[in-house]
Amino acid sequence: MAGRLFTLVGPSGAGKDTLLARALAARPDIHFVRRVITRPERQDDEAFEGVTELEFLRRMHNNLFAFSWQAHGLFYGIPKSELAGLEVGQDVIFNGSRAALPGIRMRYPDLQILLVTANPEVRAKRLAGRGRESEADILQRLKREAPLAAGLQAIEICNNGSLEDATKTLLQALEPVSGKRSIR
Repeated sequence: MAGRLFTLVGPSGAGKDTLLARALAARPDIHFVRRVITRPERQDDEAFEGVTELEFLRRMHNNLFAFSWQAHGLFYGIPKSELAGLEVGQDVIFNGSRAALPGIRMRYPDLQILLVTANPEVRAKRLAGRGRESEADILQRLKREAPLAAGLQAIEICNNGSLEDATKTLLQALEPVSGKRSIR
């Protein structure tokens, strides 16, 4: 039986990385995809492989990505090798982009979308706490929020309040399903 492919999406500051870390600590059987991104790696950042744009394009040309996208002036890619566990029944999750979902869904029709949300005030505070962007940049990020493309359904995980409650909702969405392995 094939594993399930999940993507965690949501606006900047919604708490995707925090929730994902907590869920993976509770469910180490789920493989977390290490994305390739055209930005430098930092100690306090998510786990990803930082590469130059030239290296990213080389990998894309050599067909090493299952899929890729551009957002916020950067390239993001999911290496094919990171999805190998699907073939042997392992569930796989990656931090994705709402804008890339239609293209990803075309290649992976059973993709399960988990949408993390939080109100703008909560997100602004979290983004400011990261110390990566100016106040003007944060305001721009908050204005860019885009809904899911028409026809896409997601399980929503509201992360305005208790981190424990949001983690519980995420873990419920990741629970194995008996019989047909798909949440719709």
